Amino acid sequence: MGLCWFLLSFLFHSLYAHNDFFTSIGQMTDLLYTEKDLVTSLKEYIRQEENRLEQVKEWADKLDSLTNTATQDPEGFLGHPVNAFKLMKRLNSEWGDLESLVLKDTTNGFISNLTMQRQFFPTEEDQTGAAKALLRLQDTYQLSANTISNGDLPGVVHKSRMTVADCFELGKIAYSEADYYHTELWMAQALTQLDEGEESTIEKVTVMDYLNYAIYQQGELERALELTKRMLKLDPNHQRANGNLKYFEFQLEKQRKAEAEKKEQEDKKREKKVLDKREAQRKRSKDPLPERKKYEKLCRGEGVKLTPRRQSRLFCRYFDNNRNPRLLLAPVKQEDEWDRPRIVRYHDIISDSEITTVKELAKPRLRRATISNPVTGVLETAPYRISKSAWLSAYEHSTIEKINQRIEDVTDLEMDTAEELQVANYGVGGQYEPHFDFGRKDEPDAFKELGTGNRIATWLFYMSDVSAGGATVFPDVGAAVWPKKGTAVFWYNLFASGEGDYSTRHAACPVLVGNKWVSNKWIHERGQEFRRPCAMSEME
Repeated sequence: MGLCWFLLSFLFHSLYAHNDFFTSIGQMTDLLYTEKDLVTSLKEYIRQEENRLEQVKEWADKLDSLTNTATQDPEGFLGHPVNAFKLMKRLNSEWGDLESLVLKDTTNGFISNLTMQRQFFPTEEDQTGAAKALLRLQDTYQLSANTISNGDLPGVVHKSRMTVADCFELGKIAYSEADYYHTELWMAQALTQLDEGEESTIEKVTVMDYLNYAIYQQGELERALELTKRMLKLDPNHQRANGNLKYFEFQLEKQRKAEAEKKEQEDKKREKKVLDKREAQRKRSKDPLPERKKYEKLCRGEGVKLTPRRQSRLFCRYFDNNRNPRLLLAPVKQEDEWDRPRIVRYHDIISDSEITTVKELAKPRLRRATISNPVTGVLETAPYRISKSAWLSAYEHSTIEKINQRIEDVTDLEMDTAEELQVANYGVGGQYEPHFDFGRKDEPDAFKELGTGNRIATWLFYMSDVSAGGATVFPDVGAAVWPKKGTAVFWYNLFASGEGDYSTRHAACPVLVGNKWVSNKWIHERGQEFRRPCAMSEME
């Protein structure tokens, strides 16, 4: 038994180095084994006091089944965002409730072990992060609350349904952020499931109280009034509902009087308003689609389609880069993905064994990915970049050295001045919103400390397939490149003149289902003077 606790302690202390669990599916898999070990420990305690702890035994049996399934395919299981959210919720909230129940008797080692190890569990930030990821996926992929609650997502293997308590928790997190739109969606879903007869410790009137406030905050007084009346049928003495009833009726009456007073003036101005409306519509028709909308459309696969003329210029070929000695006998498979900017994909460019090595080297070092603050230049985390990353040097392992050499052979660009290989694993709803890889003119100090100039080009390996979502998109031009394990994409960030190509602004779409691993090489200007000579014109 002592050996068991030692091994558990060792496991937890190895986890202690990690934080922001929700930002990396790869690291979250450890939590499944942790939870399974806790269930085993819990069942040992139950065997000693089975009669008194019947409630605890039911909990353990439920999680025993879940963890057995999950640990057979950890990454696949956590690829479903609902499973990832519920894992955060269980370890952050529900195990704490269990601790309070078992504390009635502290003579057994289980309580002392659980209490000690809870400091290494996911935090409130992890649970909130996983919840926000579900809301982000809901918006980006235009999913209803019912679809997510039922687990009906594309490519799902481990389907998981959300309970009333899960929906209520998601609504509460949105409420705490003053996000009343999502509060309404998820409180309404919780209420629907209660109306359908699902058993829950969450009372209808409690759900309706949150829902009512969210509806009111969005200016829908009539709906808020109707819901208030329904609440009072369930609980005639509900203090807040009784107060709201009078307030809503007063506000609605005030609103109707104001509308009546304006009616005559509106009739007189109707003709002018019609003209104004037409002018506004004319102006709106000229406005470009906001970047956020273009980005989300591309993520859903609703991107710009190339004309037949442009499509006819895209080819697949065997490529030896002007008879490079290392590529003569084994040319690479090159495919044109887009013409302007030119984006090419290389197939079968990294092997499964190389991918495994890279992931094994990177996983212990994964840390929350950061961005450079455009004002201060300080590296900091950001809600629009949800992933963890690690950096690997060529001298650390021969596989990294071989990969770097391969990139140099294919691109004919110098790797000595390039940045180290960055490995990234995306978390729940993992994404990186639209950004440039190169430093712009308003960022004169970008990469100054490296002394290697600007980022001339980007090479991106896809090291996993993704069941749904996770595309690399270029909103300005409408290009979308979908992850395919073993392939890599390449593009130039700078024109040959050294000027930035602003059409390369790109983003990593949220991962809807699956586990996305990538690695990238940012190649810099220094050392490329004779490999890619400077052009005379700015856009060349």
